[in-house]
Amino acid sequence: HHSSALLRRASRSSSTSLHSTVSRTTQSSPSPLDPSPIGSQCRSYGGVSSAFRTVRSSVPRWSHASQNAFSGILTGLPKPGGGEFGKFYSLPALNDPRVDKLPYSIRILLESAIRNCDNFQVTKEDVEKIIDWEKTAPKQVEIPFKPARVLLQDFTGVPAVVDLACMRDAMNNLGGDSNKINPLVPVDLVIDHSVQVDVARSENAVQANMELEFQRNKERFAFLKWGSKAFHNMLVVPPGSGIVHQVNLEYLGRVVFNTDGVLYPDSVVGTDSHTTMIDGLGVAGWGVGGIEAEAAMLGQPMSMVLPGVVGFKLSGKLRDGVTATDLVLTVTQMLRKHGVVGKFVEFHGDGVGKISLADRATIANMSPEYGATMGFFPVDDVTLQYLRLTGRSDDTVAMIEAYLRANNMFVDYNEVERVYSSYLELDLADVEPCISGPKRPHDRVPLKDMKADWHSCLDNKVGFKGFAVPKDSQDKVAKFSFHGEPAELKHGSVVIAAITSCTNTSNPSVMLGAGLVAKKACELGLKVKPWIKTSLAPGSGVVTKYLLKSGLQKYLDEQGFNIVGYGCTTCIGNSGDLDETVGAAITENDIIASAVLSGNRNFEGRVHALTRANYLASPPLVVAYALAGTVDIDFEKEPIGVGKDGKDVYFRDIWPSTQEVADAVQSSVLPDMFKSTYEAITKGNPMWNNLSVEESKLYSWDPKSTYIHEPPYFKNMTMDPPGAHGVKDAYCLLNFGDSITTDHISPAGSIQKDSPAAKYLLERGVDRKDFNSYGSRRGNDEIMARGTFANIRIVNKLLNGEVGPKTVHIPTGEKLSVFDAASRYKAAGQDTIVLAGAEYGSGSSRDWAAKGPMLLGVKAVIAKSFERIHRSNLVGMGIIPLCFKAGEDADTLGLTGHERYNIDLPNNINEIRPGQDVTVTTDNGKSFTCTARFDTEVELAYFNHGGILPYVIRQLTTQK
Repeated sequence: HHSSALLRRASRSSSTSLHSTVSRTTQSSPSPLDPSPIGSQCRSYGGVSSAFRTVRSSVPRWSHASQNAFSGILTGLPKPGGGEFGKFYSLPALNDPRVDKLPYSIRILLESAIRNCDNFQVTKEDVEKIIDWEKTAPKQVEIPFKPARVLLQDFTGVPAVVDLACMRDAMNNLGGDSNKINPLVPVDLVIDHSVQVDVARSENAVQANMELEFQRNKERFAFLKWGSKAFHNMLVVPPGSGIVHQVNLEYLGRVVFNTDGVLYPDSVVGTDSHTTMIDGLGVAGWGVGGIEAEAAMLGQPMSMVLPGVVGFKLSGKLRDGVTATDLVLTVTQMLRKHGVVGKFVEFHGDGVGKISLADRATIANMSPEYGATMGFFPVDDVTLQYLRLTGRSDDTVAMIEAYLRANNMFVDYNEVERVYSSYLELDLADVEPCISGPKRPHDRVPLKDMKADWHSCLDNKVGFKGFAVPKDSQDKVAKFSFHGEPAELKHGSVVIAAITSCTNTSNPSVMLGAGLVAKKACELGLKVKPWIKTSLAPGSGVVTKYLLKSGLQKYLDEQGFNIVGYGCTTCIGNSGDLDETVGAAITENDIIASAVLSGNRNFEGRVHALTRANYLASPPLVVAYALAGTVDIDFEKEPIGVGKDGKDVYFRDIWPSTQEVADAVQSSVLPDMFKSTYEAITKGNPMWNNLSVEESKLYSWDPKSTYIHEPPYFKNMTMDPPGAHGVKDAYCLLNFGDSITTDHISPAGSIQKDSPAAKYLLERGVDRKDFNSYGSRRGNDEIMARGTFANIRIVNKLLNGEVGPKTVHIPTGEKLSVFDAASRYKAAGQDTIVLAGAEYGSGSSRDWAAKGPMLLGVKAVIAKSFERIHRSNLVGMGIIPLCFKAGEDADTLGLTGHERYNIDLPNNINEIRPGQDVTVTTDNGKSFTCTARFDTEVELAYFNHGGILPYVIRQLTTQK
């Protein structure tokens, strides 16, 4: 059974032909991909080829893809006024009572499997597994999924386009047709991760920051512009347009596709973990590693475990003055506690109908923070209203509604109770104002407890809720001079207050709420202290239009919240420098300074190197905390400040009612704003339009470039896969505890001045001021390898308590930077492994967190548990993920990291099963059993090929 399953996966993954994508390719590219005669691929399958050939070689060329096994349920969708919208694969026509009980999110997977069922890439058995979800989901069965489109942002998009360009070269070198490397589904790339808050609190901040963004990133932008011309099906949305997930929600999201007369639900995978925001619009979408996204672009089905679905029932309505952000932080904490990793969460109940689409999108956005693959809101009337508001045409909305109703995918809130894997419920009236922090998104603190919680954080030993500040220095005051005026900082002083991030800036109610807080504060005579770095970075131009129309932008400006740009900014650590005097006051006095931001992540070292406390809050609370100047305050009892008449001003005096906010939304947010904003996007902007790029199919790499460098993945690649392998006599490169995030493994922020990456840049004549960030240099593998494990806050147990990006080179006992130690092991031909605790690789979906360790020579990671995307990325780069058995870890087994490790895996891929036990032994006589986390047959095929990209190249090269 095992080898036949692998064969089925192998054959499944080798054909790029497929009912909807082939026809689209034919339209958009001169050379449609042509599925090959099956036998020709067998040689890339070593030991299993002969069996495979006899089974398949007699199949005529097009037969496996031309006839859909479910063509009998292809049904016309009539238009109300006569004629038809097109045909669709009808779920009701299956006449299967099990389908009626399926969660809506699973119906989308089912429709995709049916539409793509060619008994080659997707089989009838796969479809049956999904229909039988109630019984199969608990068994962790594997299914293929082909998303309708792919979404990229520039940090993850640059390496994806670099990989595609490099794959074209590899294809060329192997004698194949490099034009076969082309996206087969629509790919939208939004440039939003590059703008930094260099200039804040200024009228011309947007222009100034954009000029700096273009100076720093000209090479990357030119490369992306080359990609948009060289590859078919690729739209690049230029810098200064907005944040990818907000642009997806307001503009790119199709909800229902109509391609060549076939209608089907929109679905998307994106190289950014917050792709889940689109789930709020009823579009199934989630984050994947760039490596998986590239495979999806090239027509490979994504292999996934059929997920359980948590039914989350919402009832009641939010109390007056409670925001969507308070709701999402509450939901995040509840779901994190319930345990939803690897599952879908589907929201249902009459409370859902009472929350706006923007509020749903905020909840869906934070799926990665509660750990779910999706937080899904099926389409209902509220969704259709939002589509009209955002300028989608009446005809499009009519088609969407007709299709979803006809295919039982539309919610009316009075239909059959669906079955879920587990159940949760929240009465919206129970949600109270809150923030989250100081170091994790799911550590929620009710506003009323904030002062007490802050003091316990100062007392507690160092940890997620602790800074271990001695009692006698907790009241320390650092006095300094800020541009000639006296200033002071204490523990808890706010130094960054940022209204930022797609999570919240897509939501007009919280944005206008922030404007109302600023207005009331101005009228009462309160003002934000000038040394607090305040900024406002909306996720689309629409926000500016409604803030101006409402007349509230001028009050935000008065409080220092001038618009600084349209992009992620502070939320991803592009917060720019603090004023030198502020930075010096923090470091010289060891102050625990705070950032308050309306983002979705607040891990240590992410927002800014000098803010050790970071709190997530709604935009109006960001303004309130900026006005208070500290997080060490009880808003119910203590005044925020003194007003112009000398009276104390309290939180309640500046907080708007729900009705005030609703009135502002009603009068200021208009459909024309969306239409005009997105018409302008497609025309680009002057700086983008002036970038000149050559038009060529193959990219001409510039050996002097420090941004775009040809990666070494396919050097010396042959047509024969390298095969499976264990690990012998490996040293431990790093020994970690729990919750090592992808920010620790592959930081996105600034390049530290004495780091290996800095040394590399200085040797190549790059000035320190032009270092830019790691995120912006992801197109250069040399820098990214040096930036792997380079986070300044990383804790490696080999260093006995010292914090920072160093490790011990075991053979000599020397303390080196991680890159230098890894280089030394590699030069000596020695393999390395990483030991880790629970939740290894949580945080952003960052393929460099897998590519980096691979380039450093890491062969395996042994952890207590892995984050979903990171584990699959490790497999995609050929690294072996192993899990300790329950109740065991490096400490209980007495492993110090000074041992040498042997991992016993067969050299024949057919002898390995997904999830099998593997024995690990050390040179000092220890032996323990781990679970090999190759979770699907297709992951084993990737491992056999040395990773997903070589696998795809071998597949495509053999296609005629």
